[in-house]
Amino acid sequence: MSKTAFLFAGQGAQAPGMGKDLAEGSASAKAWFGRAQSALGYDLGAVCFNGPEAELTRTENAQPGTFLVSWVAFQLLRERLPTLEFQAAAGLSLGEFTALTAAGAMSFEDGLRVVRRRGQFMQEACEATRGGMAAVIGLDEAATREVCAQAGVVLANLNCPGQLVISGPVENIARACELAKAKGARRALSLAVAGAYHSPLMAGAQPKLQAELARLAVAAPAPTVISNVTALPHEGPEAIRALLVAQVTSSVRWEQSMRWLLGHGFSRFVELGPGTALSGFMKRIAGNVQVLNVSDGRSLEATAHALREDGTG
Repeated sequence: MSKTAFLFAGQGAQAPGMGKDLAEGSASAKAWFGRAQSALGYDLGAVCFNGPEAELTRTENAQPGTFLVSWVAFQLLRERLPTLEFQAAAGLSLGEFTALTAAGAMSFEDGLRVVRRRGQFMQEACEATRGGMAAVIGLDEAATREVCAQAGVVLANLNCPGQLVISGPVENIARACELAKAKGARRALSLAVAGAYHSPLMAGAQPKLQAELARLAVAAPAPTVISNVTALPHEGPEAIRALLVAQVTSSVRWEQSMRWLLGHGFSRFVELGPGTALSGFMKRIAGNVQVLNVSDGRSLEATAHALREDGTG
């Protein structure tokens, strides 16, 4: 029988309108958006549905908004397939919080609130520094690390073969893009982000997040959840808290995380949340596995149908 992993979207996947048709088509989805409003004290659903884009892309809205829509997608898929089981979960950056929540490590309200606070802390760190990020396409990890060392930046995301993201001071990012192209990168382009995520420039957010997590009830996840920092399964509550703090300035080892799952017999991957970036990464990591996604009503029905056809759920 196929082993199934659920993958939860990260920041950058957000777009105005996300989650709207899920809420309009399901009373239970609408109820989750209502619970989110009660937990946060403002109508996050309205920001997800209507934007404006500038408001949604602010880190303190993009992170909880992506968490919320991903959570609703997860709940609606389980509603369609009540016996559906998943044996592992992973999430890209903030998506790791969603994965942990789905695996029972924290409550929905606690997960949503801490992600909102994480977004605020990271926004503050962005405003206190002049950081940026760039995508490097078509250059391997070793060559990209050489570029990083020369330019004074770091590897932020190791997404899939041929797609890496670097992070650091704005002026250094520009230099790194030039060096990457000189080394043979097909493209090296700056990203429209608020700051240098997953770099030392985010360190100001860490003690604040650590304090928030210390107040949070955290349990060992079941099923397995893969850590972005180690690309290995999370363990107990204290280790989870420590790794979630470390993750703010550490590289997201996404490809290695997926290869751990592949090496442990996983052959079905379901992406939950806005966009299909994680599905695209997986197709480049392993072209012979089943990749499904739930981001809206249409993809929800298509994925539920595919899983029923496979005898799952």
